[in-house]
Amino acid sequence: MADYPKLVRDGIPALIAANGHTCTTRIMDNEEYIRELRAKLQEEMAEYLREENDGQALEELADLLEVIRALALIHGADSGVLEEIRADKAGRRGGFKERILLLQVENAGL
Repeated sequence: MADYPKLVRDGIPALIAANGHTCTTRIMDNEEYIRELRAKLQEEMAEYLREENDGQALEELADLLEVIRALALIHGADSGVLEEIRADKAGRRGGFKERILLLQVENAGL
């Protein structure tokens, strides 16, 4: 038996059972859940950064989005609220569509 002490998607235990295997799971408390979500965020980010195939990169971005949505719920907001915050910030500061690379800011006596 292999040990997998990691956060998995809700449907994974059923998929394991459907493939004729058994698994052991438990429900985490909030503190552990946040810690595991943050670890999963790092794992998914690393997978995205390694990926060069556009289709697979989109899969990794979708995984990141799923983890981000779960983290938003932990912090008291759903994906709709998160989108409102994102849109408000984009309205005030812009997005990243124009590909601007800031090279230098001159100190104006501040």
